[in-house]
Amino acid sequence: MNAIDMAIRAAAANITLSGVTKAYDAETVVIPPMDVELRAGEFTVVLGPSGCGKSTLLQMIAGLERVSGGTIVIGGRQVQDLEPKHRGCAMVFQNYALYPHMSVFDNIAYSLKVSGMAKAERIERVGAVAKMLGLLDFLGRKPGQLSGGQRQRVAIGRAIVREPGVLLFDEPLSNLDAQLRHDMRVELADLHRRIGATTVFVTHDQVEAMTLADRILILNKGRIEQFDTPKAIYHHPASVFVAKFIGAPPMNILPVTGDGSVLRLADGQVAAQARLTGAYQLGIRPEDILVGSKPDSKAGEHVVTSALRFREDLGSHSILAAELGGSVVRIATPFGVEISDRSQLFLNLPASRLHLFDAASGRAIPGALSAN
Repeated sequence: MNAIDMAIRAAAANITLSGVTKAYDAETVVIPPMDVELRAGEFTVVLGPSGCGKSTLLQMIAGLERVSGGTIVIGGRQVQDLEPKHRGCAMVFQNYALYPHMSVFDNIAYSLKVSGMAKAERIERVGAVAKMLGLLDFLGRKPGQLSGGQRQRVAIGRAIVREPGVLLFDEPLSNLDAQLRHDMRVELADLHRRIGATTVFVTHDQVEAMTLADRILILNKGRIEQFDTPKAIYHHPASVFVAKFIGAPPMNILPVTGDGSVLRLADGQVAAQARLTGAYQLGIRPEDILVGSKPDSKAGEHVVTSALRFREDLGSHSILAAELGGSVVRIATPFGVEISDRSQLFLNLPASRLHLFDAASGRAIPGALSAN
């Protein structure tokens, strides 16, 4: 661990938002009052669809957007009224925001030069960052002579050279192709393990969120749907919104009706046991559905019949689309499982893999399902 690693790790700070809101007028409320704490040294991914308030939230933390109400505390200091340069944060943008006429060295060193740091110290600091990011051979080049991944590393270098306690990323990988995004995810994860900065990373890409985050903050129309570890969010979604947003393919959501003992699909088939009455939504992930060509009650608590509509062969596995209870469900089958294109499918729905949601609010109802 070098001096920069240790300095950033020591500067890592908690971020606490209390009643923070953003509204441009009475009709345009982007972020309703929000209370959340981001832990020091943690990699938090803010995830959600376009227009949900992710970037606005990040910019309020950075100071690029003024809050309409509430307080932001970073490292024990209230900062909502401070200029960005006084908040101890550094930001990496989607479009890199590099100076095209400057060399890589000058881009990374720019903030140090503006702050009045001595030349010898600037050279040492930039050299350490460039070595960390694999940029030593590119310090004399201009941004236009670099690949997209290299330019992104320069933007990251420019941020961490200031030794900030908080690193903010605004969809930094969205301009890269699929392979570069994968490579940069690996580099970012490794970088975070080394420097330990409090990191807030905005994205609409669930793969980035699941692979990078210590915890994921999922936003929906400016409100927090769930804030938890990737594993907890995947296996215990707090709402239909989360269940359908996380997973590829996403969780199947089926309308069901309870008669006091079982939950029935729209076509009358029994999908689960539950002492409930009224309308609900039943969820199950594609990989949790067990497929057979004949009934087999031993494989799952309840067996329902469906008709195969379409299949996608992806090499390592196949995705089946089948009609069930008036809806289309997707089923992930492992490599080697043979399913006839015209077959009637018998789908086993293990009770332990089912999720129940309120039909009106979409919120999860834990513990409502019972086994045979």
